[in-house]
Amino acid sequence: MSEPAPPIDLLDLKFLPAWVKEPSHPNEYSDFVGEEVERPPRRDDRAPRRRDKPPRRGRDEAKKAGRGERPFRRDMRRREEHRPPPLPAVTVRFLPHVPSLENVIAQMKSGSFAYSLFALARLFLERPERYSVRLQAPEQAELFQLGDDGPVSTNRNFLEENAFAVTKDDFYKIDVVQTEPIKGNFTNVARCRASGTLLGPTNHHSYQAQLRNLYEQRFSRRMSFADYQRQVEIVNDPTAVEQWKEQARNVTTYTTTRSDPPITFNTAAEAERHFRQNYLAELIRSASEWTISGVLSRRLPDRALGRVIENAWAHETRSPSGVMQELAKYLRKGRIALVGHEPNMGELAARLIGARTPLEFKKGAICRIDFDVPPPKGTGQLRWFVTPRMLREIA
Repeated sequence: MSEPAPPIDLLDLKFLPAWVKEPSHPNEYSDFVGEEVERPPRRDDRAPRRRDKPPRRGRDEAKKAGRGERPFRRDMRRREEHRPPPLPAVTVRFLPHVPSLENVIAQMKSGSFAYSLFALARLFLERPERYSVRLQAPEQAELFQLGDDGPVSTNRNFLEENAFAVTKDDFYKIDVVQTEPIKGNFTNVARCRASGTLLGPTNHHSYQAQLRNLYEQRFSRRMSFADYQRQVEIVNDPTAVEQWKEQARNVTTYTTTRSDPPITFNTAAEAERHFRQNYLAELIRSASEWTISGVLSRRLPDRALGRVIENAWAHETRSPSGVMQELAKYLRKGRIALVGHEPNMGELAARLIGARTPLEFKKGAICRIDFDVPPPKGTGQLRWFVTPRMLREIA
């Protein structure tokens, strides 16, 4: 009887790298004996510990003695206190801007070139004018938008605080008028360290009004008025004094454009107070999903939400699968030209029309397949198939 055949080694199928299939080598260092090295004395060989030393104090005793908390633990506590708050859990999707997409489709139809869907997706993501951003809040949460096409935030109070600065041009006519030069001999001016705004000399009649207006416009939601007064410094600089005189000549007025008769306010604080009483409540809208332009997504007042969009854009730029899916939805509505070669082209055409055997695609062949329902839900119908020979005869 013949000897049984040896079992087949699966490594011969070459599904693994070459180094895995190498035979095992004997260990050349199995009999190696290292050199003897004199070891250092162990703890047991040392001299006995002195018993007359005072015992170490415990942690509680050390704190009582005035040592306080360890430095590295204080640093860890400070890091935890200054840790930024978590970003909002908002789902971000990028959609191609419809007018830009229609322009691209028209260019594709007018030419005879094939385009990569991956390259098209990254082309739309390159510039914010070419895409829109769809924001979706988590379950049982809402997003708030200011006006019909204004900024979006996860915090309603945040939008209310910034509403006047964003939409004042829509409700008020802002005029800047120059008055007569300021007279008087001033040697110093007060300046806000936080914003760099010149408030004027402390003995000028408009100083208290300027101080209060700037505080209410920009700092009233961050600190108390007493804390803000500590941010004001006195500058003894003739250049700063002349600069304040020139700025003080400019008087800004706010005139309503949606009331009859128009009302004029001489300060921004008065105009903002009127804005909150008459317009603010109708501007804030809430929903679970909003779509904003790509340009607006780059300059949202809500920095946390802007960071979420920025992170999503960076991820989508590396792998634009979401934009590719959106582009495929629009491209399926028209005509798509697929370019390839055998055997993939024949197999794909057969699969699209529901055939079991691949179509024979020679170099230069072309066919047309129509769909009532886009694949993979629907099966296409082969309308015509033209071989290279037929094309040469037509030419």
